[in-house]
Amino acid sequence: MNLRTLVTLAALVLPLSSQAQNAPEPESPWSGKATLGYLATSGNTENSTLNSGFEVGYSVEKWAHIFTAKAVNASENNVTTAEAYDAGWKSERQITDHDLLFGRLDWRKDRFGGFDTQFSQTVGYGRRLIDTDKHKLNAEIGAGARQSEAQDGTKENETIGTGGLYYTWILSETAEFRQDLKVEAGSENTYFESVTALKARLVGDLALVASYTVKHNTDVPALTEKTDTYTALSLEYAF
Repeated sequence: MNLRTLVTLAALVLPLSSQAQNAPEPESPWSGKATLGYLATSGNTENSTLNSGFEVGYSVEKWAHIFTAKAVNASENNVTTAEAYDAGWKSERQITDHDLLFGRLDWRKDRFGGFDTQFSQTVGYGRRLIDTDKHKLNAEIGAGARQSEAQDGTKENETIGTGGLYYTWILSETAEFRQDLKVEAGSENTYFESVTALKARLVGDLALVASYTVKHNTDVPALTEKTDTYTALSLEYAF
């Protein structure tokens, strides 16, 4: 192999090597976030509240799968006053740029609520109603089944209809407002949930989130409140 041949091969290989090095890495199909908040007071009253959450998602082509988990624990003078857990799984299939089909599992447990546990399974249709740089609004409607157990041991099995509205307002490059509304309507009980949140990015993937959650059941056992509310200030890390 003479010098001219070596020079020719080098001229062909070097640009290809440079392009391979400069090629952007493919975007990961995985995403997620974790939240943690804690408040403690002492003195005349010893009070502590812990809230945590976790979400992980996997998206490939027209499919998306999301798992979420949340927990709230509160105590006053070393006596537990609130203990609630939520977990959910959702799979959705994009059918157009604005329309999708979904399946969802939701599990809720509340030690001090009207219902000890509620577990629902639904399928339905979702549509992106607004999708701009500043505002995003998604709507969902579906049907399924729900199994509930009250604190007194009474069990209910019923068919439910579901609906949801999910709104996001991008206030700036570092702040956003979110309002989620969800309802499960059954013959025995209707469950309503509202989450209002304001998020401000602190640095990198770390953000501060202030949220207010309302959970309401229309039919609960005697001597039990129908509505529970949670106010939280948390740190959120996205990955």
